Amino acid sequence: MQYFTETAYTHTEALKNLKMKYGDRAKVLTHRSVRLGGFMGLFTREGVELTGYISQDLRSGGVKDLEEEKKKILSTVKSDQTIQLVLKEVQEIKQRMASEVPVDHEQHKTIARIEDLLIRNDFSVRYTREILSRIKREFSLEALDNYDEVQDRVVDWIGEGIRLYNESFAVTPKIVVLVGPTGVGKTTTVAKLAAIHGISGNGVRPKSVRMITIDNYRIGARQQIETYGDIMNIPVACVETFHDLKKQLALYQDVDLILIDTIGKSPKDYMKLAEMRELLDACGSGVQMYLTVSATTKTADLLEILQQFEPFKYEALVVTKLDETMHIGSLVSALWERNRPIAYITDGQVVPQDISRACVTDLLMHLDGFRVNQEAVSAAFDRKSGAATAGR
Repeated sequence: MQYFTETAYTHTEALKNLKMKYGDRAKVLTHRSVRLGGFMGLFTREGVELTGYISQDLRSGGVKDLEEEKKKILSTVKSDQTIQLVLKEVQEIKQRMASEVPVDHEQHKTIARIEDLLIRNDFSVRYTREILSRIKREFSLEALDNYDEVQDRVVDWIGEGIRLYNESFAVTPKIVVLVGPTGVGKTTTVAKLAAIHGISGNGVRPKSVRMITIDNYRIGARQQIETYGDIMNIPVACVETFHDLKKQLALYQDVDLILIDTIGKSPKDYMKLAEMRELLDACGSGVQMYLTVSATTKTADLLEILQQFEPFKYEALVVTKLDETMHIGSLVSALWERNRPIAYITDGQVVPQDISRACVTDLLMHLDGFRVNQEAVSAAFDRKSGAATAGR
């Protein structure tokens, strides 16, 4: 299948260009604002970028082949006595060609509506294409007339693509390290995790918890986590070197859980990421790494973050700021493409209330425009996986 990317200064101009190049076969999947023109980054103008694919018009090819067959047959006519036989063969060719033309799902209004919803929710082009292909494989033209059934199945498919991570305390002390880019809320998340594990509630025995920070560079970072520790009566240690961290971990060998807050780094700052990776080697091989990302991050940026933090060998993700978006398509798309699970979700700044173990229902309820039956999806996914909320 052929794909295209078309840029222009206006949406109308971009569509006009597509019309001239490809006619009605151009199918737009995504559109976004871009900067065009200018010189060395100056004097650029606002423009649009359209991406999509070229629909294969199988019917036109079929008609062409039919005409060729007719010409071949008519050229064999020798006398009027063969006319009836020729007409019969032509009719058979017509019927055969008609049966070979695939069912035209492409223009069905249900597929168009689902495609619009996926684009509205910021699902990636690859993810959208996969969902639409699955609809065409599993639904007949007649079944597509039932829009509610189709969109319910699509919601189920989206849920099936979300992996959850089940943590374990089989080994103590359990060491959990949160890494990730700047500004995603790692320090607050560390405090929330410390609270839900270290403060008793719901009849569950609290675990002995310690917090360690290596973020001694960001203004107020150390004071912030120490304040959380004082409020929750959970000790906090600050380290700067490999040996400092090794020594502090040795002092905490009799506790259940050690949470380590790290320095926020740009995924493009390779040298600093390597330095932090070497420092964290002090934790040993049994450490559990969680990559912390914001739910508001675009798909392309998420994929880059997932890739650049690979050297940390993170086991799962902590997704923050879910309350700041109603479009989770970029998050679901990126995790589906990289086959990564989610451990926790945060949806606010309050410690410790605004954190929960990841569950499919919480994510699906953030779909915009889809009809989501909360009870049905909870029964299908969360109860089956054993996911439960924490700190709620």
